[in-house]
Amino acid sequence: MSTFFFGPAFRQFFFPALADITTEHHYRYAKRILKPFFYFSTIPWDNGFRVKYSPVVGLEITGSYAYSQRTMSEYSEKIPDPKELEKELGDFLAKKFGGSVKLAPPIVMPQAAKNDEGEPSTKNRKTIDFDLRPQDLIAYLDQYVVKQTAAKDVLATKICTHFNRIKHIQSAPDDFNDMVGIIKNNVLMLGPTGVGKTYMVRLIAKKIGVPFVKGDATKFSETGYVGGDVEDLVRDLVKEANGDIELAQCGIIYIDEIDKIASSRNLIGADVSRTGVQRALLKPMEETEVDLKVPHDPVSMLQEIDRFRKTGKKEKSNINTKHILFIMSGAFSGLETIIGRRIADRKIGFGASISSPSQEKDILTKVKSEDLVEFGFESEFVGRLPVRTIFERLTETDLCDILKNPNNPIILGKKLDFATYGIDVKFQTEALAVLAQRAFEENTGARGLVSAVEGALLPFERTLPSTTITRFAVSRQVIERPNEHLDELLDRFGDETFRQAYDQLAAQECQRIVKYVTENRKTFSEKHGIQLTDSRIKLAADAYCRRISDIEKVLHRLKSRYEETKAIELYFIKNHGINIVLEEEAIDHIIGQCFITGDTPEGYFRNLTADFEHGLKLVREKTGRTRFFITRDALEKPDSFIANILRQGDDDPQPPPNPDNRLEG
Repeated sequence: MSTFFFGPAFRQFFFPALADITTEHHYRYAKRILKPFFYFSTIPWDNGFRVKYSPVVGLEITGSYAYSQRTMSEYSEKIPDPKELEKELGDFLAKKFGGSVKLAPPIVMPQAAKNDEGEPSTKNRKTIDFDLRPQDLIAYLDQYVVKQTAAKDVLATKICTHFNRIKHIQSAPDDFNDMVGIIKNNVLMLGPTGVGKTYMVRLIAKKIGVPFVKGDATKFSETGYVGGDVEDLVRDLVKEANGDIELAQCGIIYIDEIDKIASSRNLIGADVSRTGVQRALLKPMEETEVDLKVPHDPVSMLQEIDRFRKTGKKEKSNINTKHILFIMSGAFSGLETIIGRRIADRKIGFGASISSPSQEKDILTKVKSEDLVEFGFESEFVGRLPVRTIFERLTETDLCDILKNPNNPIILGKKLDFATYGIDVKFQTEALAVLAQRAFEENTGARGLVSAVEGALLPFERTLPSTTITRFAVSRQVIERPNEHLDELLDRFGDETFRQAYDQLAAQECQRIVKYVTENRKTFSEKHGIQLTDSRIKLAADAYCRRISDIEKVLHRLKSRYEETKAIELYFIKNHGINIVLEEEAIDHIIGQCFITGDTPEGYFRNLTADFEHGLKLVREKTGRTRFFITRDALEKPDSFIANILRQGDDDPQPPPNPDNRLEG
């Protein structure tokens, strides 16, 4: 006979209300719950076991191992190992109680993992790989950001210098680690709302490929008070770097709305959400060690315990902010008044020159540290932002240029909204000018463009999805008289006039893309590693107009299709023993067909094999030639191409392709 005891801890999970149930109920419940746990569960429960409960002992189960004619050795063969038993118990608890009850794994003494040589393994740390120059980053920003030339120059120069300096220091750490007094180029961006401050920083972070964290200054408070802690931004960098502390120490922290934490002049008492936040930022902005384990956060404590159990050692849990770049921005409403009072000429007399500070458009460019201190920032905080850049207010022409930019997310987003209902939208240039004018009147910068576009096209977005219309031309009349044009479109949507208007706008859009890529031909060619001939620019423009995407993705697809098409030559000589050379015009033709049909060059290769394999093998047998130059005409008329070669005979070699039309590199 054997007896199994389950004490009060077990009873709390399975019998939470034993005082309210009868012994018979208890017995049946125990049978149903506990029977699947035992390896001898094949023995009939009613004949082999006895269940008894007492408040002191708990649950007592008594049974015989030798109930049937089987021997103990027969039962021992069915005894599961601890891992199988643990898995079965875990599955049972999950099915019975969901996630409220879990089986705790056994405590394992920590041991450090070892590699093949017996030494503790070390995680490969990723170091910063930065090789951009300021001009390269400026050229990249020009593709997306309109105007803001001075801001682009300052940000690109200082960011490239900062990360190239880090790379240089990492290459010779012994020479620079002990250097004292190195000042970081933390940046303060000033400018009205909607001029592209946040957008530009996001583009830079995406381009350089370092961990990037964005925070809002209004959600933080001084350490120890209710609200966010500024050190949480540093910890978030480690999450963005997938736990790589070395990489996170070279990240970027961007804090927006920094002007909202300027101290209030009328406040009496501790200002924990303004001045307190400034003081909390002082050390991280310079250099300090931030503990990744938050003492009052149980999650971080449990993570540290779990890490110690797995590795057997306490890993580095601090992150140094010496190389973390801080970029801060704000609209700074009211700062113009402070600057104006300082620079105003207050001479008295008939010869005094009187100037109105409000009439100076570039007054923010004259900002000094004393103006920021008077605005509400502490001098220590201002001193840790040595680099300042001013964003210009956008004009109506600038807003129109934003809408014309092929990479702008506003028009692309609106095209995507209509595309979800199967409607293709084209915009007239005059319509974009009207939208820019309305956005400028709202005085909210580029953010006003979203309001203008949504307000003008909302009636069409509401009505057209319920019709059979699949093409929509947005002209100046659509923007100025939306309701009238909508009624006319619904009454005569099959009219030839609307189709011609759409085709005309599609052609205009294609011309704009061709002009844009041509103007940036050198930049795009160097970036994507492909020679952008006029025919390829036309291919890229057609692909852009056919599919909703920015021009960068289109050129990336063009490059990929080019490489896949060149691989056809290798496939052909490997599979058929025939050396074919695709001329550039033939390659462009294949890429264009792939863009139209959505097929890949590999699929086109199968068609090429069917058209050329037998004919070229016949030519090889009769003439002995094994190398053939394939032109675009040959792709379109393969039979004529083969017949022409056979007529020429082996004494008339094919002319070599034009070297000026071949891809270099």
